Amino acid sequence: MNQTATAYNNEPDLQTGQPVSGQPLNIGAGFDALSFKHHQFDGLMDPLVMVDHYTMSLPTFGAHPHAGMSAVSILFEDSEGVFNNRDSLGNNIDLHPGDMYWLKAGSGAVHDERPTEGSRTHGLQIFVNLPRRHKHDAPESLHVPADRMPVINGDGYRVRVVLGESNGIQGSQSPALPFTALDAYLDAGAAYTHEVSSHQSVLIYAVSGKAAINLGGQTLHLSEQHALAIRVGASPQALQLAGADKAHLVVLQGTPIAEQFVQKGPFVMSSLEEIQQVTAAFEAGQLGSIAD
Repeated sequence: MNQTATAYNNEPDLQTGQPVSGQPLNIGAGFDALSFKHHQFDGLMDPLVMVDHYTMSLPTFGAHPHAGMSAVSILFEDSEGVFNNRDSLGNNIDLHPGDMYWLKAGSGAVHDERPTEGSRTHGLQIFVNLPRRHKHDAPESLHVPADRMPVINGDGYRVRVVLGESNGIQGSQSPALPFTALDAYLDAGAAYTHEVSSHQSVLIYAVSGKAAINLGGQTLHLSEQHALAIRVGASPQALQLAGADKAHLVVLQGTPIAEQFVQKGPFVMSSLEEIQQVTAAFEAGQLGSIAD
């Protein structure tokens, strides 16, 4: 269980953390991950609560609940086969390599994601916090197939706009608060610049390779399987991603919520009392179920 509260009054124009390595997470015979948690980033990760870079080859978790947050799956293009998603909203969707699925759990939902037999899913599982005013919203979902994502091609780079916007190229919008997710591939020596608007948090993760992150006159070096969190204040900033060698980077950008929250497993609520209430609701079957 984690609890955090952060205030952003009088924030500087730019705050940068240090690169952080993920913590190994292995469950059963078919799930291996590197896990990043909000407390590793001194508050700069807000509105993100958790990011897991995972590979799943066997069903692992079974049907499980979420509440008070959004659970987001971004599948990388080197995934193999089909990743089946079912949830208590009535969805039964086969996700394919490169797809994205956003479940805004709100007041509570149950879901199950699993690779079909012989499949291998490689991607990110992301918990995005919801502000207090939206934690009890009705659940919503969004599936974005890979072929509906705009792709920005340039000299030595290829950037998939999974969600949100980059350099005037507009992708799908999340069913929760505005959020940008970019899946970027850079050749050695290539660079891509993304304009970050004011009052935003950005997490940059090096899936593979090494990169130089140029921002506000600073150059920060990011190694494979490390993440860097930054906070942009009142002045927008140009974020340049430069490949030190062939690199695969993910950029996750959202507006900090700056509210106290309590996380207990799949629940992210505003207080321990709310955690207890939603746990009781799940045990009573009030968060829904998945149809057979």
